[in-house]
Amino acid sequence: MVVGNGQPVFSGIAIGRAYIYKRGQTALPASCGDSAVEQQNFERAKQTALEQLQALMEDTAQNVGEEQAMILDVQMMMLDDQDYLDSIQAMIQNGASAAEAVKETGDAVAAAFAAMDDAYMQARAVDMRDVSGRVVTILCGGKVGFSMEDPGILIAEDLTPSETVQMPKDKILAFVTRQGSSNSHTAILARVMGIPSLVKTEINLDDAVDGHMMIVDGFDGRYYIDPDEEVIRLMEEKKRTADEHQRQLEAYRGRESVTRGGQRVKLFANIGNPSDVEHVLKGDAEGVGLLRSEFLYLGRDSYPTEEELFNAYRKVVEGLQGRRVVIRTLDIGADKQAGYFQLEPEENPALGLRGIRICIRRPEVFRTQMRSIYRASALGPISVMFPMIASVWEVREVKEMCRSIREEMRQEGIPVGEVEHGIMIETPAAALISDQLAREVDFFSVGTNDLLQYTLAVDRQNPSLDRFYDPYHPAMLRLLRIVAQNAHEAGIWCGICGELGGDLTMTDTFLDMGYDELSVSPSRVLELRKRVCESEVSPK
Repeated sequence: MVVGNGQPVFSGIAIGRAYIYKRGQTALPASCGDSAVEQQNFERAKQTALEQLQALMEDTAQNVGEEQAMILDVQMMMLDDQDYLDSIQAMIQNGASAAEAVKETGDAVAAAFAAMDDAYMQARAVDMRDVSGRVVTILCGGKVGFSMEDPGILIAEDLTPSETVQMPKDKILAFVTRQGSSNSHTAILARVMGIPSLVKTEINLDDAVDGHMMIVDGFDGRYYIDPDEEVIRLMEEKKRTADEHQRQLEAYRGRESVTRGGQRVKLFANIGNPSDVEHVLKGDAEGVGLLRSEFLYLGRDSYPTEEELFNAYRKVVEGLQGRRVVIRTLDIGADKQAGYFQLEPEENPALGLRGIRICIRRPEVFRTQMRSIYRASALGPISVMFPMIASVWEVREVKEMCRSIREEMRQEGIPVGEVEHGIMIETPAAALISDQLAREVDFFSVGTNDLLQYTLAVDRQNPSLDRFYDPYHPAMLRLLRIVAQNAHEAGIWCGICGELGGDLTMTDTFLDMGYDELSVSPSRVLELRKRVCESEVSPK
């Protein structure tokens, strides 16, 4: 029996056959000696790759979600990047084969991405290697794809974006990778699929492991290859317990989220696009506390139109069947970049032009989004909140912009519903002047991820700083209490939509502080409702 450890990214127990995934190591062919022929070979391979990616994107959008499909859209855009194409053509002209030119250009561009300070751009290195590898495989006559005869556990060095989305998802019981992180494409897909997975393991990718029995424990971050009878018995019992726990959570479906002491809290869900609404309903959330609308702007080469945005919001409103949705206006910037915004490079993008700062600087972009939100509000309950607020003047300026937009729509005869206007509390400045901000808005929603990052001056995407990233820091808890107190003194509601909202060890603390709403991933709602219903906290 072989026992190993890794970083768990989704809990659960998986028992099944091990499948080793390895990329083909095809030798790159030399040039045929005719650069025109090599260029034609590249053009045909590129077109085949685009067709494959288009088909994958459509399948992924339907079966996994539009957010995952956008990854492939980004790769299609990369294949049409003029600098990328010029480099390949120049290398072919200098005697390289099409495969050699694509491989070397892809590696060079990926290295340039990886060397950038911005986390979003660093992540594009994986996409560049992925899409270039696809073209090289086509040029070498290799096969792109992977099959599994029976349900089992997929083991790999790591998985690229296109590899994860084209895996036979109905057969995968768990992922185990040597590389990756909690934010890798593999981890994200594991959470979407709801299967136990481990990253950063030291598992052996020797073919001898392929086909052997394997167990993945996503609770303790451990895997077993060729487990003995005692381990099998213990893990099967653990799996039965986990399955039974999930069945017991169904008893909380449809129940009010009220503590034993009588305190009521709303449990909402965080989503990234309209296709996630089905997960909101499946998770039994009472509404959507955070719709990250920036995903409607990413993975494309031009600004979305008012009609495109309206149709997206309309799908969410209609899909929620009367439940409220809180839409965050676009939070482009920092680690979420869209090239067509043509933002100037920044040495410290987390402190740069992002969130509401872009909307104030580019009122035409804000106007398009707000018109689409106001139009959708006529179809169902909508609230809107503005990110990255630090000063009262920002809120007043945005409110005036909104007033002007609503008046413009009134004159045009366009119906607009009643819309609450709130702000994200993500900066220490906003938390400390929340008494003043509360007089300007209808609600607060705390983005704990950024608030913690700015409070502790710790980059939350830097794994080497994990020891310094303390979500329970006294300064953080003090700010959270100040925000809730100032909201209630002004007569407005306040919620939490960051990762900390789903931390069950913090539930009583948030209830004691008086938070009115907690918004978490859809799959965590029933677990959180159980915790709330078992709490003894009483209304103040």
